[in-house]
Amino acid sequence: MQRRVAVTGLGIVNPFDDSEAPGSDGANDFFRRIAEGQSALSLYTTEDIPRAISIPAVRCAAFRPEVRLGKALSGMMERFAQLGVAAAFDAWKDAGFSRGSEQAPYPASEAGVAWGTALGGLMAFERGYRDFWQHGKERVAPMSVVLGMNNAAAGHISIQLGLGNSALTYSVACASAASAIGEAFRHIRRGSAKLMLAGGSDATLAYAVVRAWEALKVLAPGDETSAPQACKPFHPDRAGLVLGEGAAALVLEDWDHAVARGARIYAEIAGYGANADHVHLVRPDQNGQVAAMNMALGEAGLSPTEVGYVNAHGTATREGDPIEIAALREVFGAHAKQVAVSATKSAHGHLMGATGAVEALLTVLALYHDTLPPTANLNEVDASCAGVAHVRDTALRGSRVRAALSNSFAFGGSNAVLAFKTTRQ
Repeated sequence: MQRRVAVTGLGIVNPFDDSEAPGSDGANDFFRRIAEGQSALSLYTTEDIPRAISIPAVRCAAFRPEVRLGKALSGMMERFAQLGVAAAFDAWKDAGFSRGSEQAPYPASEAGVAWGTALGGLMAFERGYRDFWQHGKERVAPMSVVLGMNNAAAGHISIQLGLGNSALTYSVACASAASAIGEAFRHIRRGSAKLMLAGGSDATLAYAVVRAWEALKVLAPGDETSAPQACKPFHPDRAGLVLGEGAAALVLEDWDHAVARGARIYAEIAGYGANADHVHLVRPDQNGQVAAMNMALGEAGLSPTEVGYVNAHGTATREGDPIEIAALREVFGAHAKQVAVSATKSAHGHLMGATGAVEALLTVLALYHDTLPPTANLNEVDASCAGVAHVRDTALRGSRVRAALSNSFAFGGSNAVLAFKTTRQ
């Protein structure tokens, strides 16, 4: 028997939050600000060697790991893991669970972790290179291996919350977190676990990472004034993506167990589609995207006409945006003109491996609050991106959407699509 899966907890390290107080209502505050069209983008500048960085970016500048996690624990982590564990702790609390409780919500063998990251603890290794070649040191920091390993976030979450079923890490570029959530969903659906804490985190602003993305010529330009509007998915003037850092987490539970314990259920995760384009390493492929969306719809038992909203991958690149819209038109056919579409990266940036979790969280809250967030800065739609019901600048409230998709399409040809259903009657 295939089990239904409930979303019962949400957590995020909120780039808007000035307090970063433990237990703050980060997820709902983040959603409110995105729905209002606020931008988390700003100009990020560093005085660095050999050349200073100055780009539009998203930073969790107020995040203080020693406050959120404690000095001893945060000192054992690189930034991507600090961000991820903080988001996981908030999701855990939001689901109604307590850390360190003698009465665990589930036996350890029935609860696990699935986490996504594209870059992992790369900053630890970058510091090591600088120590060798720039500062002339003969040794790197002794904790570099455990700080830098990609599964550090999943490992810490598993240990801190007593989740012994699994501690899985997925690294498939921009589809990492969406893949982690989808695989966690499948874990519960087939009865291998009753609870999975799933999500993703990345810290993308390492010097070498920024320079590498610059070399691809896909970063949006901007200065102090224009940086908040630098990311313009589907707009004729779109000029590229905006890098960011962050983390988001979702608690997924067996539906019957969630209901039995009286949990608040934000939404049902009902389907997951994942495949590989097997066409090109960096060029998106319409056929692969179509297949992944159809797979998610099929597993969810949804017809295209039942879907009212899609949180698009929408990175604001010249090539990628029209291909995704063409894929949506193919999947939804005549219904495409009634499907509301927004690309929230316009406001929160591209968080690489964490993005799928952030966008899944926003999609869940869009259903829960009956409010569809806008694509910021979209006052004009490029002709190549027409054919769907773009949510421009202003959120759609009272939309009564029953089902939604969240798309994540990655370099390497990996596609991951999550399908959610509302619990609203």
